[in-house]
Amino acid sequence: MSVLSRNHSGVEKCLVAEGLGVNWGLQATHPLPPDIVVKLLKDNGFNKVKLFEADPGALKALGRSGVQVMVGIPNDLLAPLSASVRAAEQWVQQNVSTFISKNGVDIRYVAVGNEPFLKAYKDRFLNTTYPALQNVQAALIKAGLGRQVKVTIPINADVYQTDSGVPSGGNFRSDIHGLMMKIVKFLSDNGGPLTINIYPFLSLYADPHFPIDFAFFSGTSSPVVDGSISYTNVFEANYDTLVWALEKNGFGSLPIIVGEIGWPTDGDSNANIEYARKFNQGLLDRISRGIGTPKRPTPPDIYLFGLVDEDAKSIEPGNFERHWGVFYYDGAIKYQLNIGNNRNLTAAKGVRYLARKWCVMAPDANVMDPSLPDSINYACSYADCTSLGYGSSCGRLDVKSNVSYAFNMYYQTMNQQKGSCERFHNLSVITTIDPSPFSSNSGRTSSTCRFEVMIDVGRHESRVNPGTSSATMIKYFSLVLFVLVFMLHY
Repeated sequence: MSVLSRNHSGVEKCLVAEGLGVNWGLQATHPLPPDIVVKLLKDNGFNKVKLFEADPGALKALGRSGVQVMVGIPNDLLAPLSASVRAAEQWVQQNVSTFISKNGVDIRYVAVGNEPFLKAYKDRFLNTTYPALQNVQAALIKAGLGRQVKVTIPINADVYQTDSGVPSGGNFRSDIHGLMMKIVKFLSDNGGPLTINIYPFLSLYADPHFPIDFAFFSGTSSPVVDGSISYTNVFEANYDTLVWALEKNGFGSLPIIVGEIGWPTDGDSNANIEYARKFNQGLLDRISRGIGTPKRPTPPDIYLFGLVDEDAKSIEPGNFERHWGVFYYDGAIKYQLNIGNNRNLTAAKGVRYLARKWCVMAPDANVMDPSLPDSINYACSYADCTSLGYGSSCGRLDVKSNVSYAFNMYYQTMNQQKGSCERFHNLSVITTIDPSPFSSNSGRTSSTCRFEVMIDVGRHESRVNPGTSSATMIKYFSLVLFVLVFMLHY
């Protein structure tokens, strides 16, 4: 059994450990206002945050907050940054120096790229990542930030492997071994850590025979035995495989950060609230008790993935990609976690919503109407329908509820604009009664299937383009979904 299975200060400290951070993703049609997000971070004891890009709104909100920041450089910027030191100097000036000096942002790291060596990228970033890393480091030194801000590269667990199936056999992938040695030596010489993303969920997703108890932290009946060490969870085994790879190549003391780790709550039968609570509570308990791994007993800094759901992420890896948040898109609590000192999660405060109304299938509309499939396809090309998939939170709705969910997601994504519900060929109607399953007068629901009302963020100038590959996949997905549900119902 492989242990590496994968596709692809002013802060109230609620945790005993100092090392808990969280990823703040921004790929949402209706994002929470940045000031509300920063308050959400502080209320829940997250004293570190990782951004995937240098978003000005997020960075300004983080100014003088006491939250330490890792700011990312997207992969698409690696080529220009690798080609020109001047370009790297401009990027550092605009996205690091300015926010530190003018806004008081506590930037500690710059993450150069994000998992650039994934096999799925087919070597696209192989020749640009290391030069970009060098140029960004040079730019930080020139800006007088070489001691304050460190560079790192977040890598995926597929850059190392073990031919023996146990951690002690770990080494870097043969095809990128030389490149990884250059990167590791550069990080070591400049005091930067190596950042690794570990996803036990994806081990389970990729292999239906993967032992599910090995993905969590509560022990297993079939541990991975490596000499005198018995590994009872994939996180420890995976992490220590990297430690072994570093040791074998002379860098056994290089700092490691866990840049992403978490469990999604929707979009797959194993992506559910029960499993997410179990995994993340186990992870938080380890951190609060100061538990590391057999090879490194001191726990690393860990950035939970993620803070809130992102309904505009690509679903190419799977429908679960939009549901990694510990909180829903609006900062509402999905499930309770003990975040230390017997404190539970705190929801976002001050969130303003659009009007309490929904777009649903008209009571007199016929499910046999020939225009219905196209209407669903159109709705799901612009809006997130991933909760309707098999094994997902809304996967057991009847036909009319299924259609209503798709219509409402479009209506909400379009900010409830006039005419956005009427565009479905007289098949839809606006209602002020919450259509969520088992909804009560309070607007709460006892089902995990939520018919959303979006955050009021004003007009959005950009929309998800239905001509993109992700939108095309959604269109195909929604059509297949409609046919399957229709067949099951009739």
